[in-house]
Amino acid sequence: MSRIGKMPVAVPSGVTVTVEKNVISVKGAKGEMSQDFQPEVSFEIKDGEVVVSRKDDSKRAKSMHGLYRNLLNNMVTGVTKGFQKTLVINGVGYRAELKGDTLLMNLGFSTTIEYMVPEGVTIATEGTNKVVVSGIDKAKVGQAAVEIRSLRPPEPYKGKGIKYENEVIRRKVGKSGV
Repeated sequence: MSRIGKMPVAVPSGVTVTVEKNVISVKGAKGEMSQDFQPEVSFEIKDGEVVVSRKDDSKRAKSMHGLYRNLLNNMVTGVTKGFQKTLVINGVGYRAELKGDTLLMNLGFSTTIEYMVPEGVTIATEGTNKVVVSGIDKAKVGQAAVEIRSLRPPEPYKGKGIKYENEVIRRKVGKSGV
């Protein structure tokens, strides 16, 4: 049996979980999310927790078991606490600012890069060198952070570029430093 799949998902007070046909919905203080699920798994709601079980022991059912348990856990966490990723911009003249729903960034190129904020994601700037991406959907927050980071990934010699706040960049010694 799946170690992840057999753990029940705790549902805190103020959060409602509903299952209809092949859609599971979670509603909480920060918003509402829903997810389609495959017929290989089923959800049982009881005593403030949700238990995910699979129909049979086929390989596909086993893989779906842990997947949907984790997706449900992420939805419950998203509507209660939300998800957040912080990006740090490092480099001389590198800066970011938010204008409406567009993130404007100077990253050493000849033009300013404009990043449109996706639906369901909130972007805020702290100063000129920190960008905070937040939202209730873990996948959308992660995707937005990856897209921003890919505009100028950190380079190993001087460390210039956009990196995650807790990311460690392995630095290289240049040609002259032996």
